[in-house]
Amino acid sequence: MFKIGDQVSVLDDAIDGTVISIKNNEITIETDEGFTMTYFVNQLIKNFKTSSLSKNIESFNSEKIKLEKETAKRKNPVPELKVKGEIPPPEFDLHIEKLVKNFRSMSHHEILTLQSETAKRHIEFAIRNRIPKIIFIHGVGEGILKAELDFMLGRYENISFRDANYQKYGMGATEVYFKQNSKLS
Repeated sequence: MFKIGDQVSVLDDAIDGTVISIKNNEITIETDEGFTMTYFVNQLIKNFKTSSLSKNIESFNSEKIKLEKETAKRKNPVPELKVKGEIPPPEFDLHIEKLVKNFRSMSHHEILTLQSETAKRHIEFAIRNRIPKIIFIHGVGEGILKAELDFMLGRYENISFRDANYQKYGMGATEVYFKQNSKLS
């Protein structure tokens, strides 16, 4: 039914990607944002875009595509500024498949609650241990988890947050900064 290279969409989420491996009943895809995710066969659907196929064939210009690829290769990405000896910030993936093995029987509310509680534990740990910065990987999806995370972070004093590095994470991560005060708790 599926084969490597197929363009697919996740049925219950706004995620599109390309099949990169198939093992029994599980299919691993690389999302359009560059993340690798694994789903069961019944959670995916092939993308068929036959209606626009003739338009794509007519507008296909291989020389233009080659030129665009060469131009993209020549551009140097902006490197992240790193201080010598700096330890990279801890990253916490809040995707449900990273938190529990079997989430199929969980409701959407239970999944969001578990993700929120996990994020809160990491925030509290970072505050207690005076960690200056952490990164939450929440994915793009419908934005519900990101909205919940933003609401939670807004309730803390001495915390600021923003979208994480786009080149590294796409639109699916949030960087959290903890403003340290000189008093020890």
